[in-house]
Amino acid sequence: MTKIPAWHGLRTRKADAAADPDSAPRRVVLPASWDDRAAAALAALTPGDGPVTLLDAATGWIAPIAQRARRAGMDMPMENELHALLLSRRGTATDQVWRGGGFKTPGFVLNLAAFHDAEDGFDSEAFGRAAWIAATAMALLSPSSPTLAVGMSDLAGLLARMGLDYDSEAARDVGAHLACVLRAEADRASSGLAERFGALAEADVLPVPPATKLRGTPVMLAANHPMRHAATTAISAPCLAEALLGVETCGIAPAFSPLTDSGTLTATARATLAANGMTAEAALAATLAGRSPFALPGSAAHAAMHDAVAAYITVMPARPEAAPAQDSRRRLPARRHGTTQRAIVGGHKIFLQTGEYEDGSLGEIFIGLHKESAAFRGLMDNFAIAVSLGLQNGVKLADFVEAFTFTRFGPAGAVEGDPAVTHATSLLDYVFRNLAANYMPNYDLPEASDEAHDTVGDGVRDRSPLLPLELPQEAATKRRSLRLVAK
Repeated sequence: MTKIPAWHGLRTRKADAAADPDSAPRRVVLPASWDDRAAAALAALTPGDGPVTLLDAATGWIAPIAQRARRAGMDMPMENELHALLLSRRGTATDQVWRGGGFKTPGFVLNLAAFHDAEDGFDSEAFGRAAWIAATAMALLSPSSPTLAVGMSDLAGLLARMGLDYDSEAARDVGAHLACVLRAEADRASSGLAERFGALAEADVLPVPPATKLRGTPVMLAANHPMRHAATTAISAPCLAEALLGVETCGIAPAFSPLTDSGTLTATARATLAANGMTAEAALAATLAGRSPFALPGSAAHAAMHDAVAAYITVMPARPEAAPAQDSRRRLPARRHGTTQRAIVGGHKIFLQTGEYEDGSLGEIFIGLHKESAAFRGLMDNFAIAVSLGLQNGVKLADFVEAFTFTRFGPAGAVEGDPAVTHATSLLDYVFRNLAANYMPNYDLPEASDEAHDTVGDGVRDRSPLLPLELPQEAATKRRSLRLVAK
């Protein structure tokens, strides 16, 4: 049995996992509550291709740290502290450390969401201690490295558990406060080790962020607190180590989707529902009604959060650029009203069905034909879809009416069954005359009329409507003399 207290009584499971779809799977052993995503990350982070256990893989980089701590006379259970952070999914070393490569800048990432408890809230004291342990451990792991990086991740997950809107001043205050605590504790750890591992340079004085309601005793900085650069705080790029911690949103990025890759609700989405007192059934009903309960912040909110924490973080990713303004699609309600009109245009039956928004405005159309060819019906079906998407994305019905009325092709002629339209120059002409009559009552649309001929210069061009695939009279006459020859 292991002598590491953090592992006592922990249930584990075995899984076959691969670093990627093209790699051969390897048997991994990890805590029973950890998902397959964590198993795949463990398989990828551990060198070799044979079986691997989380305990052995973690001990590979934790044991040297513990040995150096003992040789340095540090009276603390560093080994158990690091294993406990990993098993609680609060923090772990970054990919480079797990893989045992050269340590130019050894790194450690802290999962902010894991420091939050549903009953007690965010444990700021535990977070501050974890930041100190992380910086101390990385300095012990590679004393000769000029810098070490300690970062934080899944800020969006924490904010959801706290019931805070990511795009809010309160959320940005939390982000700034946590960044300040991280920076202060990382500096305190590196300052404490300065006598053992070399002098550290002074850095600029940083202002204290706004006070934030977090559980525990937050580490606040005096106005003249000297910060040091050797312990680099960072918002790093996504890494596999975050998958071990169950991180859903990397760094300080917002949650861009409420769904996992397998189509289930993310932990962040479930936390959002719990914070708002909403059940999954109520969320489904709201979504079907066209009202999503999940706010999905855009690049502007991400940029604002970036600005809020940048003063306290040494290494930041590029500031998100605001996305160009786009027309937002207006979603139709799941259950909607509309009309169904049956009419006959030039002897051809057509069904026109509409779907409406709650205010009665037009949102979609369906066109049903029965006598036309399969190709013609398919084209008309897709044309109706294109018009519907246009209506839902801001195109005005008047624009469609202007574009498609008075189009001339067969079938055309007298309209039966629709008192609002008596004559149409084509099926499309009929469709948009009907829509104008029902959804644009004040639109002044001239009546359609037969125009047997259009004058072109001094000549006359026949503009009689043609049925689909109908041949002109001259060609039809010649067709009678044709005969089928089998070869």
